[in-house]
Amino acid sequence: MSTRWLTGIKPTGLPHLGNLVGAMKPAFELLKADEKQEGLFFIADYHALIDERCGDVLRSQVLEVAAAWLACGLDLSRAHLYLQSDIPEILELQWILSCLTPKGVMNRSHAYKARVQENAQAQRDEDRGVSMGLYGYPVLMAADILIAQAHGVPVGSDQRQHVEVARDLAERFHHAYSHSVFTLPQAYVLQGEGGVLPGIDGRKMSKSYGNHIPLFLSSPQLRKKIMKIATDSSGTQDPKEPRGTLLELYRAFATEQETAVMIEAYREGISWGDVKQALYVLIDRELAPAREAYKDLMAHEQRIHEVLDEGAQALRSVAQNTLSEVKKVVGILRKP
Repeated sequence: MSTRWLTGIKPTGLPHLGNLVGAMKPAFELLKADEKQEGLFFIADYHALIDERCGDVLRSQVLEVAAAWLACGLDLSRAHLYLQSDIPEILELQWILSCLTPKGVMNRSHAYKARVQENAQAQRDEDRGVSMGLYGYPVLMAADILIAQAHGVPVGSDQRQHVEVARDLAERFHHAYSHSVFTLPQAYVLQGEGGVLPGIDGRKMSKSYGNHIPLFLSSPQLRKKIMKIATDSSGTQDPKEPRGTLLELYRAFATEQETAVMIEAYREGISWGDVKQALYVLIDRELAPAREAYKDLMAHEQRIHEVLDEGAQALRSVAQNTLSEVKKVVGILRKP
């Protein structure tokens, strides 16, 4: 029996280098590590409704994200890519789970607490900008996981709470109805390549900071972005400590041997301009094939829709069976 694990992808536009290094590459490696692994990748378009208010933008972002994951190497022989909204059973399960979810659990949600804190710091009403979607999204996330009977969920260290909530709600359901229905998911905390990648200003690479480097920039655009990376005031030929944003980015894409050579160059006094040029050549070399694949997919959108349809079809039977069992247990179905 294969181990099924699930990854949610929020459609917030074209991914950046941090997404590639922190989420995409580790997911691909996880698939390669064990032939018994089955990957489920869903694009969380219902989650996106919490913030996105333009339908045309959301539709475009869904296609961009799907094309990006496919172009970067998602192995469809081992994984399924689908739209959250193509699995209607998720929303039915969300309501059933909501009826078992204590309000206190939602009060401790990271996203909700962060919004309340943000409002408090700005001396605004603490519930400003808090929709029921934002407040209750951990339950929708739990439904995403439990409907698929996922064994594991790869997450960053700051996202473990999502899996803990899903596991807690599954156990609450089992206890309330004295019937086990769900696979209890485990959090798989990404290590190594799943670390945080710095942006051009040294902070965590993030669209919200405006310091990210988008995937699939043209070669000239990529070089221009890299040349803007902040450095210290070391002289052109001064020895440099082998640390900082440039080296972290270089290490994320280089081999161990290439990294060792660069570290030695730091100590010998390589100029920042030469480091940036080497980093540009390295990243451009890796992204070039994916860049072309992405362009081709976006020029032939029907291929993307076909992949999403096939992925949804593959999961629907699992989702339907899970929901059917849940509804029997809670008494929604007239015939047991």
